[in-house]
Amino acid sequence: MIPVLRAFLDKQAKRFEKGGRLEKLHVLYEAVDTFLYTPGKVTRGASHVRDALDLKRMMTLVVVALIPCILMALYNTGYQANLAIAGGAEAAGWRAAAIQALGVGFSPHSVLACMLHGAFYFIPVLVVSYFVGGNIEVLFALIRKHEINEGFLVTGMLFPLILPPTIPLWQAALGIAFGVLIGKEVFGGTGMNVLNPALTARAFLFFAYPAQISGDDVWVAVDGYSGATWLAETTLAGKEALAEGLSWMDAFLGFIPGSMGETSTLACLLGAILLIVTQVGSWRTMLGVAVGTLLASLLLNRLAPYVANPAFDVPFWWHIVLGGWAFGTVFMATDPVSSPFTERGKLVYGFCIGVLVVLIRVVNPAYPEGMMLAILLMNVFAALIDHFVVQANIKRRWARSAAL
Repeated sequence: MIPVLRAFLDKQAKRFEKGGRLEKLHVLYEAVDTFLYTPGKVTRGASHVRDALDLKRMMTLVVVALIPCILMALYNTGYQANLAIAGGAEAAGWRAAAIQALGVGFSPHSVLACMLHGAFYFIPVLVVSYFVGGNIEVLFALIRKHEINEGFLVTGMLFPLILPPTIPLWQAALGIAFGVLIGKEVFGGTGMNVLNPALTARAFLFFAYPAQISGDDVWVAVDGYSGATWLAETTLAGKEALAEGLSWMDAFLGFIPGSMGETSTLACLLGAILLIVTQVGSWRTMLGVAVGTLLASLLLNRLAPYVANPAFDVPFWWHIVLGGWAFGTVFMATDPVSSPFTERGKLVYGFCIGVLVVLIRVVNPAYPEGMMLAILLMNVFAALIDHFVVQANIKRRWARSAAL
């Protein structure tokens, strides 16, 4: 089968080459060919660096690292919905009708029932994300006469994972279009963007349609059912909420309401191990976020007796399992394009994100989730951080040379 497919692609190549009838669509042929196989033209000169880890393999590894989060998105979305239905909420809509027609049921104790119910929410958003964002990528590649790269392979997957299950599909389409256009293409495309495209898309939806992206009614996929995230509850009530039966282990495993792919810290941790081992994600950035969060939360805990805000009481170990902290630390903050390139800069960058996320969550109780804004803000300063690190290195080397 593989030799037949290779022969078919080689036969069609002349139609897309210069002078061929489909010359203007060469980028589409090249995208399919290089996605399935190694590019036909590879570096052979001794003056070039040859590495097995190209952009395609890097993006594929990130998607593989996302698999635990994807599985949790399917399961937990359905689990929360089935749990609400078991508690008396009404199962309505085409998704409920489809599940009833399949005869699977709505039992929260059935893995199949939860996975299937969750898939009816997650898969449509994923399809919309890839269809709309992918077509925009193709359009700009045709206009610029550039190759279609694999950058959107990850962006299109990240975006659905950071959305609530009840997001309207038209808003998901509008959000990903904004994220790709304003977050990436206006800067020149993949590798040139200043902001993370997936987070840019979510930030647009958050400020443009707050009722559909936040609040008590968007976290459980059942019509008319209110289910606030645990992050909102703990931020508003501090230690009192933590003492009322909220299980840290449930939050760590991900069996809580929230954005579809962000609830499980364990799933993010599994992805982090793969990214660190393959050197696709920077452990320095992740460590910086953790240290910044730890120190900021310890400082605010010390100040808790002197302020009226109960959010100052929330300890470090709860910050890291609630909201998008783990997902943002592993998959968003480590974006190699929108984060610093220098090793020391990654530590500073991550540390600032960790401090900012705690400050946003605690000091502004009206907005308990701070990871998105913290990362986007530090995206803007990534190049500046690199500049100061490089200048410091230059000064140190000049001083060393002068001493010699």
